[in-house]
Amino acid sequence: MVNKGFPKFGMSQAGAYVADLKNYNLPDFILVLIAKECKSELLERGRIDDRLQSMNDEALMLLHRIFVKGEEDAAGKYAQYRFFAYVSSMYHKCEVIVNEAIPGESGKNHKIPIAVKNNGMYIAVAYNKATGNPVSKKETTRFYEMVDDIKKGDHGTMLTDAIYGSSVGFKGEALVELERLNKERASDPENKLDFKTANFENNIYSVTKC
Repeated sequence: MVNKGFPKFGMSQAGAYVADLKNYNLPDFILVLIAKECKSELLERGRIDDRLQSMNDEALMLLHRIFVKGEEDAAGKYAQYRFFAYVSSMYHKCEVIVNEAIPGESGKNHKIPIAVKNNGMYIAVAYNKATGNPVSKKETTRFYEMVDDIKKGDHGTMLTDAIYGSSVGFKGEALVELERLNKERASDPENKLDFKTANFENNIYSVTKC
């Protein structure tokens, strides 16, 4: 008797990877990015385990290292993939765009690692610091100013959320300053923006106060 839920790989390592990964809510665009990076095939539709089984061993191994083991790499790319998946999980049935250039009121194009659109309009932007020292006050201020510029521009009318993620933590003064700036604008409903910070600990991102 054949167990229909049994991976096609049998008890191979790739089959074990599929068994682990199918329990993770991996968004479609992450599978596409990893497949492209590993020159792997990928079923366009279907159940998550079937789609995973269509990927090559290199792609499955990379997904496993990033999401199951929570490994780090020198360039911080693994952390970025985890952050992208985390942001995507907060906005169901929305379009998620990676490495988007969004013009602000100043006319400057801001390179945003991950942005979320609903009905063609930006509703959230997010940035993650993957390597180096904890996020400083200067960095959170720069993030705030960039998001504020986008919000005031033609593309930011529906923008409501801005998330600053970090795999390396935040300095206390950085959180205090972002909270101060956030409170200052709360009195202006026209320009309301909810700034959040997210820390990566114990293999998950969680929103800290802001």
